[in-house]
Amino acid sequence: MLYAILCYNDENAVSKWTAEEDAACMQRLGEVQAGMSAKGKLGPVVRLWNTDEAKTLRKSNGAPVVLDGPFAETKEQFLGFYVADCESMDEAMDFARKLAVANPDGGAYEIRPLRYFGNHTLAEEPKVQAAE
Repeated sequence: MLYAILCYNDENAVSKWTAEEDAACMQRLGEVQAGMSAKGKLGPVVRLWNTDEAKTLRKSNGAPVVLDGPFAETKEQFLGFYVADCESMDEAMDFARKLAVANPDGGAYEIRPLRYFGNHTLAEEPKVQAAE
């Protein structure tokens, strides 16, 4: 089963990291990702731009309204996600725990099973293909 591992943190704190701090964190995360990737169990890994670059299309009874920024006012922002092919929620949690050790600066990882809607090649394959 595929799981989304959603990454949350205070983007103001993360954006204040020096280039060296950011590179060190990404290096540690890359080492954790390499284990899942080597097993062919890691799909897309995405780091989002800051929320000041975001737009939200809010649905209403009338025409949709476009707003600047993220959809929610919260202390932590949605910063990125992983798609991992795991045998169980326990395996997905283990992967998230390793990511948390690699990036210990607060925040949270939300782990959710994925369901496919629409026609996508990953939905047809039993395992996520490693990036080439």
